[in-house]
Amino acid sequence: MKAKLLNVLTVCVVTLVVLSPELVVFGIIWERHLELVKSQNLAYQVDHTITDAPALAPQIEGTHSPQTSIQSSDRNVVHQMLTVAEQYKFATILQWFFLLTPICVGLGILFYDRYLVHRAAVLKEQVEMLERLWHQSIEQ
Repeated sequence: MKAKLLNVLTVCVVTLVVLSPELVVFGIIWERHLELVKSQNLAYQVDHTITDAPALAPQIEGTHSPQTSIQSSDRNVVHQMLTVAEQYKFATILQWFFLLTPICVGLGILFYDRYLVHRAAVLKEQVEMLERLWHQSIEQ
């Protein structure tokens, strides 16, 4: 039993060692991607405010309140922040998937092997019992 546990722990450690560089590189690339998305969003907001600046002046002078334009820009920012947060959650889930999939496959193979050994032992016991019954019936 200790040998099997040692083998499982060895497989887990080796899997972690093999996948850790992949996770580090994926994390670095994902951080740079998020920085790029943030800079693109900021550039879009700057361009959007520059193009909307002349259009905002008549709205302020008119009957429309400036509150509506502020609320709509706040909604856009909140939507963009939610999108970035969803992407971050997806990246975290993807990292855990890449880490846990080989471990789960290894454990599945190990447990299936143990199941086959158990079934073989049960079958062997049943055959031995039937052989004993057969020998008893021949002797009588």
